[in-house]
Amino acid sequence: MNDYNQVQVAYRQKCKERIQRQLEITGRSVTDGEVEEMLESGNPAVFTQGIMVETAQAKQSLADIEARHGDIIKLEKSIKELHDMFIDMAALVQTQGEMIDRIEFNVVQSENFVKAASTDTKKAVKFQSAARRKKIIILICLAVIIVILGSMVAGWLGIKR
Repeated sequence: MNDYNQVQVAYRQKCKERIQRQLEITGRSVTDGEVEEMLESGNPAVFTQGIMVETAQAKQSLADIEARHGDIIKLEKSIKELHDMFIDMAALVQTQGEMIDRIEFNVVQSENFVKAASTDTKKAVKFQSAARRKKIIILICLAVIIVILGSMVAGWLGIKR
C-alpha cells in the first residue's frame, strides 16, 4: 500500500507540474495553493477561462481594427473624389482661362477699331467740309466763267449786228 501511495503522490506531482507549465504558457501565474485547488476540483474550465478572455479581447480588437479599416477606406474614397473634383476644376479653369483670354483679345481689338474709326470719322468730316468748300469755289468759278463767256458771246454777237 505504501508503493501505491508513492505512485499516487508522484502522479499528483507530475500533474501539478504539468498544470503549472500550461498556466505559464497561457500567461497566468498562480500559487501552489491554487494549483492544488485545481487538482482537487478537476475542473478543466480553469485552463480555458484565460483563453476565452483573450479570445474575446482578440475578437474585440479585430472588430475595432475592421471598423478603423472601413473608416480609412471611406476616407480614401472621399480623398479620391476630392482629387477628381480638383482635377475637373483645374480643367474648367484652364478652358475658361483660354476663353477669357480670347474675349480679352477681342475687346482690345474692338477698342483699337473704335479708336481708328473715330480718327477716320474726324478725317471724313474734314474732307467733307473741304470738298464742300471746293464745290462752292468751283461753282463760283464756273459762274464767273459762264458770265464772262456770256458777255463775250453777247459782245461778239453784239458787235456783228
